Amino acid sequence: MGAYVITGGSKLSGKIRVQGSKNASLPILAATILNCQKSRVKNVPEIKDVQVMISILTMLGADITQNGNELTIDTSAVNTWEVPEQLMRKMRSSIVLMGPLLGRFGRVKVSYPGGCEIGPRPIDLHLKGFAALGVKMSESHGFIYAEAGKLKGANIHLDFPSVGATENLMLAAVLAEGRTIIRNAAKEPEIVDLQNFLNKMGCRVKGAGTDTIKIEGCSIADLKPVEDYTVIPDRIAAGTYLVAAAATRGNIVLENVILEHIEPILAKLREMGCRIKTEDDRVELWVETPLRALDSLRTLPYPGFPTDMQAPMMALLATVEGTSIITETVFENRFKHAEELRRMGANIKINGNTAIIKGIKRLTGAVVEAKDLRAGAALVIAGLAADGKTIVEGTSYIERGYEWFDRNLQALGAKIEKTN
Repeated sequence: MGAYVITGGSKLSGKIRVQGSKNASLPILAATILNCQKSRVKNVPEIKDVQVMISILTMLGADITQNGNELTIDTSAVNTWEVPEQLMRKMRSSIVLMGPLLGRFGRVKVSYPGGCEIGPRPIDLHLKGFAALGVKMSESHGFIYAEAGKLKGANIHLDFPSVGATENLMLAAVLAEGRTIIRNAAKEPEIVDLQNFLNKMGCRVKGAGTDTIKIEGCSIADLKPVEDYTVIPDRIAAGTYLVAAAATRGNIVLENVILEHIEPILAKLREMGCRIKTEDDRVELWVETPLRALDSLRTLPYPGFPTDMQAPMMALLATVEGTSIITETVFENRFKHAEELRRMGANIKINGNTAIIKGIKRLTGAVVEAKDLRAGAALVIAGLAADGKTIVEGTSYIERGYEWFDRNLQALGAKIEKTN
């Protein structure tokens, strides 16, 4: 699987540009199925999850040209509604293909998706929403079969503001007959980005970023090519680099950020005592005085503190003297990294969905294993801040979401090498 070998103790310093958003790119790439024409999408990160999505679209019949961070996708020849099982199992986000395939073909066959092991992430909200749109579903031998003669607009109330369910239902509803209203919708910036892409294609979607999204259905004939679309910056990647700089007590500048998107992260870093300067699409962080523990950090749907930043923040708080408390409210079983951090000397106790962290002056290097994407990033951060050598096994998880992670950290002065 590969490993990162890290020699800790170097302060991160310098300037990097933040990659395009992983969590915005994947549903946007899925959306290209809808218009049966060409779409040109820029600022797509070169990460493993994107490569899996490209492979799925190609196997469905799409013609894709990749030039660095720019993709040209022609879906005119897509002719199947069955998603390959072996690829579906590699990535949780592949479930978002159900919506556009239902919209285009009126049917879809998928297996249950794979991905990171961060606790139960049932897709019942997706399926209940599809049922409201007139889809009939059956399950057999690990596959989901869904079929609708024609999707019908509906009023849908999500029991939880699920990002994936909101995206999937948007993607299906744009080609449904009549109006669809999704209430208690997720408000994440990636939902807004998907709306903007769909509207550039000729769809009629409004309300993304609020808890109510309204969609006026249209036909495939109404849709047009997307000649030029740029994906938003990745707020979780930005947060990860900021936390890494704080953990090493360094000084970094990030370019290509949307400040509003990372404000929940900046607020907690300021609360800890980090110095932060923002301007336009740029943020600088540095540490001048000893950092403070956090009495309470609670993960919440946007605009709350993102669950994807919980693990990196735990690694940082393990290096800050005092007692910090993290409460994880979004995903169960998302504390697997705590056990690995304890191998490095961290003092962390888990009680249900709460982690109690008693910071120490210095972590010590150890051999640790990434169990999921964000946990892997957390272990790298811990290694950068630790005494001695740390080996983080499982780089394939980390490469699912971070573009050239080791190279970017090297550019900031980190002593990190990838080995097989």
